[in-house]
Amino acid sequence: MELGKGLKDARELNSRVRWIAVILLVAGVLGTAGLPAFAGNNKKKEEKAKAKEEQKLTKQERKRQKAIQKEMESPYKQWINGPIGYLITPAERAAFKKLTTDEERDQFIEEFWRRRNPNPGSSENTFKEEIYRRIAYANEHFSSGVPGWRTDRGHIYIMYGPPDEIESHPSGGTYVANPSDLPYSGPDASNTMTTYPFEDWTYRYIPGIGENVELEFVDPTLTGEYHLTMNPCEKDAMANVPGDMTGCQGGVAIGAIWNPNLVINPSQLNSSSSGGSGGAMVTSNMMGAKYDEFNRLDLYSKIFQAPSVKFNDLKTMVTSTLTAQLLPFSVRTDFIKITDDTVLTPVTVQVPNREMQFENKDGVMHAVLDIYGQLTTIGGRVASTFEDSVAVDVPQHDFQAYVNQKSVYQKAVYLRPGRYKLSIVVKDDHSGHMGSENLGIMVPQYSDSKLSSSSLILADLIQPLPTSEVGSGRFVIGGTKVRPNVNQVFTQSQNFGIYMQVYNLGVDPKTHMPSANIDYLISRDGKTILNQTESAASIKNASEQVTLEKTMPAKLLAPGKYTLKIKITDNVKNQTDTQTTDFQVEK
Repeated sequence: MELGKGLKDARELNSRVRWIAVILLVAGVLGTAGLPAFAGNNKKKEEKAKAKEEQKLTKQERKRQKAIQKEMESPYKQWINGPIGYLITPAERAAFKKLTTDEERDQFIEEFWRRRNPNPGSSENTFKEEIYRRIAYANEHFSSGVPGWRTDRGHIYIMYGPPDEIESHPSGGTYVANPSDLPYSGPDASNTMTTYPFEDWTYRYIPGIGENVELEFVDPTLTGEYHLTMNPCEKDAMANVPGDMTGCQGGVAIGAIWNPNLVINPSQLNSSSSGGSGGAMVTSNMMGAKYDEFNRLDLYSKIFQAPSVKFNDLKTMVTSTLTAQLLPFSVRTDFIKITDDTVLTPVTVQVPNREMQFENKDGVMHAVLDIYGQLTTIGGRVASTFEDSVAVDVPQHDFQAYVNQKSVYQKAVYLRPGRYKLSIVVKDDHSGHMGSENLGIMVPQYSDSKLSSSSLILADLIQPLPTSEVGSGRFVIGGTKVRPNVNQVFTQSQNFGIYMQVYNLGVDPKTHMPSANIDYLISRDGKTILNQTESAASIKNASEQVTLEKTMPAKLLAPGKYTLKIKITDNVKNQTDTQTTDFQVEK
């Protein structure tokens, strides 16, 4: 029995060993077969980890770039939002916010100080020096947990300088007021009050505000931070204590603006007619025009407005609303690329003939316009000037038809990319009437590689020129005469012309021609009136640059307002450029 049992145990052991061997063998085979899969999974995990790390680095890089950009912008934000911001007019602030480069912002700041220089052309700007002296003084004398320039006293000091007179009560306490400065001066009235710290400033004259401007600053929190108040009762520390005989009781002492309707008659504080509640109000103002609430509100609104610019450009000084109305005219500028750093800028002036004075000279109606133009950089440097005397002669028998038309003048100047101020003055020699216009223009920077285009010009005349006239004369762009319609209002008797240049088109290496589609779309009230597509390769002399010249009779369009859209799609570079403009057709 024991021997049989031993053999049986041996056979079971051998069987187990064989099964274990088989399992190990299968596992080995499977393991070998599975190695590539496991390796592939590991590789994918490594790639994902790497991509995640790269993405993380990209986010960090974007964050770093954003921080750098913010850091670069911060000096300019600090400049316009700091104490200098008190002096910036709303128009200047709006213009500054539209600037896109540090160079433009630097030029703006330079121009800002130049316009305020009492000695134009001088290398020293005493106004600028005085403003920074005031800022330093404000920070030194008016700080109270916040920089001195942020306080009301600092604000007023920086804008208007030191007052002519200061009455200071830095500790408050007992104060004997002028009875005319108190809300109540009836029976039992008292002009003695206990006050918070306060200061009274007097300016003999502030331009745009008036004479003997009195300002009061009060520190009701006893923290050293005085704020401007227009309420003579706000300095009364006992206003909420029953029995204050100055009349500065309750609501009348609350808020920065004086309210005469909240005056309490002290003699009635304990009157039986008031039921002992103490609070009979009177509506009469005993303080005179000085504390009239509307006068005080007007002063309060004006005192914090940026002072007007005292020293404008010479050309700005001769501009006035009156002269601009005497001889109205319209002006437009267009931009045509010449080289990377030179842009042809035609300046077109349009004057209604009915606004000109004509004289009959031997059967010819004769008028003369004197035109002066100046282009200056933001820094004040004169970039270009032009002046011309333009004679207009019309046979007398054609004058009635001509008087309802417009005369057009153009001067082409060459400018570098950047911002400019264009000043135009037009004078009628016969009547002496003048008109003037000042406008800012931005001459674009044309890239070498990016698809771009010139101004989209709507013209009432587009015609090729003979070889002898190419590149010279008014309204000439290259080999074409292009006369812009300045107001873009066409009559049905005129031709409607389209002129535009397209730059940096991609060239197909097989055809050596541009591969681009040009879509023309005219719409009215959101509905498409005309939709045409043209291949750039079909245009004469097509290359990296093409010129679009189209003319059609305006009578093909019914009277009304329209929108023209031109879209260029470059199939080589996968870039697009779109120009849109509005125009009008009249009978």
